[in-house]
Amino acid sequence: MLKPHPPDQSIELTDALAAPPPALPRGKALDEALDAQEKQLERLQAALAAEGRRALLVVLQGRDASGKDGTIRRVFGGLNPAACSVTSFKRPSATELAHDYLWRVHQAVPARGTFGVFNRSHYEDVIAVRVHRLVPEAVWQKRFDQINAFEAMLDAEGIVVRKFFLHISRDEQRRRLRERLEDPEKNWKFNEGDLRERALWDEYTAAYQEVLARCSTPGAPWYLVPANQNKPRDYLIGEALIQTLTGLAPRYPAAEPGLIRRLGEIA
Repeated sequence: MLKPHPPDQSIELTDALAAPPPALPRGKALDEALDAQEKQLERLQAALAAEGRRALLVVLQGRDASGKDGTIRRVFGGLNPAACSVTSFKRPSATELAHDYLWRVHQAVPARGTFGVFNRSHYEDVIAVRVHRLVPEAVWQKRFDQINAFEAMLDAEGIVVRKFFLHISRDEQRRRLRERLEDPEKNWKFNEGDLRERALWDEYTAAYQEVLARCSTPGAPWYLVPANQNKPRDYLIGEALIQTLTGLAPRYPAAEPGLIRRLGEIA
């Protein structure tokens, strides 16, 4: 099972960390475990929605081709869409750039009683802007503390934040980018920018390492997810979310006694 990355602890993102742990279920047992997780998450989501006091925000970050879209389909695809929203953060618009960098993010925070999933997030403002030198270092360095304060506020308001870094090896990214280019159903997603981003592997590695070290907190922890294989990746994320939600113990509200007595009036 995944454990939160310890606060203020540095990490070296080696390729070895992208491989799934050996103790996970395999084959048919893994498929059955994933099916069971889907049903358990569905039950927990329903209770959280009925309770209506808290929300769950799931942040997914990772390199190109790390599997963020696939994770969303497989881990959250079976949930009630009325109580689950997915937000993909792309290059900010002119309107978004006219506001502070957290403005567009705060608008997408899930309402109480719902799940929210971020495909990329406010962390692009200490990752992509750093790698591409879009703002001075003095600007993005201050954002680590600002982001921690923002997430602490969400946690205090009943918005439970869980963050997952989908870690793939350099060889696995190469394989997936080649596969994407060769597949007519996927090659529309490929562009020259993918190759330019891959050339910045080391710069992104340094940025991700600092994010994990400085922004994993007790109230909003980061989880390092070995993501070289899809099903183990999804299983590990599902287990972490089930553990979180089970700890919250969402409860259905009790029906009013007067309403129960009127059961006999239903023709």
